[in-house]
Amino acid sequence: MPHKKAEHNDVMQNRASLTRFAWLSIGAALTTIVLKTGAYYLTGSIGLLSDAIESLVNLVGAGMALGMLTIAARPADESHMYGHSKAEYFASATEGLLILGAAIGIISAAIPRLVNPQALEQLGLGLGVSILASGVNFLTARKLTAEGKRRNSITLEADGQHLMTDVWTSAGVIAAVGAVALTGWTILDPLIAIVMALNIVWTAYQLMSRSVAGLMDASLPAKELELIEAVMEKYRAKHADFHALLTRQAAARQFVSVHLLVPGEMSVHDAHHIAEDFEADIRNALGGAVTVFTHLEPAEDELSMEDMHLDRDA
Repeated sequence: MPHKKAEHNDVMQNRASLTRFAWLSIGAALTTIVLKTGAYYLTGSIGLLSDAIESLVNLVGAGMALGMLTIAARPADESHMYGHSKAEYFASATEGLLILGAAIGIISAAIPRLVNPQALEQLGLGLGVSILASGVNFLTARKLTAEGKRRNSITLEADGQHLMTDVWTSAGVIAAVGAVALTGWTILDPLIAIVMALNIVWTAYQLMSRSVAGLMDASLPAKELELIEAVMEKYRAKHADFHALLTRQAAARQFVSVHLLVPGEMSVHDAHHIAEDFEADIRNALGGAVTVFTHLEPAEDELSMEDMHLDRDA
């Protein structure tokens, strides 16, 4: 139908516009790499070095996000009839792996300093540069996370969370370097770096879990299922019923399929209009990019109930 085609085109244009936020992330990563590397050379702090390493990881992750968002925005074609939106899960999974790799790199760099602590230099200037870099990451992370949630993009959310782990890591490193300046206890530098690394492992786990769930066609969250049930309840009051409800999330796109039972004496014309109205109400209730499939069946026919466990018997 024309209005559905226009709706689909609007969704694709919306997804394509997300790439500008990936470019924002790339710009922030390049800026913080320069700043944090400078802070490390000024101070010799292993904590600040670990911070610079994570910014390099951020750059790789931002590049991956840009590539996957570009692919996800492509329209459906003969080889991918449901679109390319699942490409976003590859970006978020990669972000999770990169965060995990950054944590391992930080711990590897910190352990030798536990054994052989070293004095730090030019702490005031080095901390100032690091704080500036953290401010850049904080503002960028807030923007990416907010847009990711608003537009249902797991890629932008993952990139935003990745940058926010960098902010928390930087905060810990800055605190450690400041404590070293006040106390002279150089061992605090690698200790805080290790603590921060262990903390961001949790973020990596969460991102990878969400990505795996998406790739495995996990059903919609409970909140969305409640919205679907509310719509179905409204139609049950109009002498319609439902079964064989199946849902899944594919990054920004949501898919809902259900069997709609109507009185057998109802005309195909009237039943079709009920189905069209129901599909429109589901799309309006869920919002965003939603594809709804309905299968009409006569309520009185026993064969209509034989597929209650559709796609689940295996």
